[in-house]
Amino acid sequence: MAFAATITALNWRDGPIWKQASVNTSWCLLGCAIGDMGTIAFFQFTGIPWPTLAIMSLAIVNGILTSIALETFILSRQMALNLAFRTAIGMSLISMVSMEIAMNTVDVLLTGGARLTWWVIPIMLLAGFLTPLPYNYWRLKALGKGCCH
Repeated sequence: MAFAATITALNWRDGPIWKQASVNTSWCLLGCAIGDMGTIAFFQFTGIPWPTLAIMSLAIVNGILTSIALETFILSRQMALNLAFRTAIGMSLISMVSMEIAMNTVDVLLTGGARLTWWVIPIMLLAGFLTPLPYNYWRLKALGKGCCH
């Protein structure tokens, strides 16, 4: 009940917070997309006959791992590597998982499987960006924590 009250009482019109949440989400999207789309491309180009669900599950895991790696790299310029890694691991998995699921759902629904085409990639990226954005805004506004720094 307290969570619902926080959501409704929150000021959802804070432009600077939306801007920062968008920047944070973009960095997360870059990391997730590298691992996710790299995995799908690998299976697409090699023709290894894995089931779509298995490819997409592996793509989600790889997307999260590359997002953590990218965030660790970015943060290591501001702090010690071990602290950067711990911070990256502590990022919001809710944001990353929702981003990955959105991207893969769009891919499967529009292409019928785990396939990358020139026209599906922008739609996947848009879905991956928009899905966690309100959560990332809320996390930044209500908790003062970004998914990425």
